[in-house]
Amino acid sequence: MSIKELLGVDLPIIQAPMAGVQGHELAVAVSSAGGLGSLPCAMLSLEGLRNELAIIKQQTTKPYNVNFFCHVPLEPDDEVERNWRQALSPYFSEYGIDLSTKTSQSGRSPFNAQAADVLEEFKPPVVSFHFGLPEIELLNRVRGWGGKILSTATTVDEALWLEAHGVDAIIAQGLEAGGHRGFFLSKDLYTQVGTFALIPQIVRSVSVPVIAAGGIADAKGVAAAIELGATAVQIGTAYLLCPEANTTAVHRAALKRDSARVTAITNLFSGGLARGIVNRLIDELGPINHTAPDFPMASAAIAPLRAKAESLGSGEFSPLWAGQNVSGCKEISATLLTQELAGLYKNAR
Repeated sequence: MSIKELLGVDLPIIQAPMAGVQGHELAVAVSSAGGLGSLPCAMLSLEGLRNELAIIKQQTTKPYNVNFFCHVPLEPDDEVERNWRQALSPYFSEYGIDLSTKTSQSGRSPFNAQAADVLEEFKPPVVSFHFGLPEIELLNRVRGWGGKILSTATTVDEALWLEAHGVDAIIAQGLEAGGHRGFFLSKDLYTQVGTFALIPQIVRSVSVPVIAAGGIADAKGVAAAIELGATAVQIGTAYLLCPEANTTAVHRAALKRDSARVTAITNLFSGGLARGIVNRLIDELGPINHTAPDFPMASAAIAPLRAKAESLGSGEFSPLWAGQNVSGCKEISATLLTQELAGLYKNAR
């Protein structure tokens, strides 16, 4: 199946939804260029979601994607939170912050009926999910307005599960990918493999289209993924320096340094395993610390440290999400970058 038949777009480029570093501007630019722009929705309020969708609908008639998490919300555990804050206490003392300080921040909510109500007003053509899928009633609502459903698989087993649950396409997320791992059947890192090992295995195992994700940063990488059987490629890190992204100043600066080549999968910033540039917190506490609360509870204690450090121009307590290949990051418009990424594909048609 061609990308046009699958998603109604001309180019096999999907902009990865990146919560916290982008909004409608990036999604609109990529969709207008012929790719599939994506809006991350997990950290949006219902009002914020409605506002973002209204702007996208005003600014482009092209297909776009909205992305939601499907994690199971946790109840706060006072003892776990207390132990986590105690582990961070030397940093609170260093910055002169009271250990009990709370910083206002957006939570991360899984897809629910209220969000589906908002989506139904706009009927987005593509809805993608991370951490599995929501319950069948919610999926049927998306199907009811003709929406295509995508979700992330990090293993062949997850891909088979997603196919059995009726997705229209599977995003094969390799170990190189920046941001949160989309795994949901097993969270053991030894099950995770690189993108170019994962693509052909999933392509051979399922009959639905496969979208490659992780470490792909240029037109040659896009062409290679398609050669291995992918229908399209999802790219996030390369867009982080585009003017349409909301990437913070400290994150942009980190991406431009040679040290951005060194990334790690860490649970320190949210409690979920995610890949980012190694900074002071990762270096000193270790990338995976079992004191950290599970996703997404770890972020509450980190927030005041992050806010203070960023006010001083430092990203040492910030989640500097990035994949293993930052070589494609360019300070050019997302429109131009999308066209460059699809260059070899367009020339080969």
